[in-house]
Amino acid sequence: MAVKIRLKRMGAKKRPFYRIVVSDSRSPRDGRFIEEIGYYNPIENPTIVKVDKELAKKWLNNGATPTDTVRDILSKEGILKEFHEEKMSTKKGVKAGK
Repeated sequence: MAVKIRLKRMGAKKRPFYRIVVSDSRSPRDGRFIEEIGYYNPIENPTIVKVDKELAKKWLNNGATPTDTVRDILSKEGILKEFHEEKMSTKKGVKAGK
């Protein structure tokens, strides 16, 4: 099962906001999802973004791949940098232990 972190469109016509969800890649964009990890509102000024860092890192560790837009959002929030640093530190710890 290919798991993706992507945006689910909500809101009225011409007034969109998005939920950041983890879902099976085969399910429709606004359809069934596994877990909601945050939201993104581009209409507000400034743009409102809220992401649960722990849930996002958990799903990235489990192999979920973010879409391009979600990757940009996670990058701006600093989550991808933390994830990468944690991953590299554990790899170095394993190598140092041998």
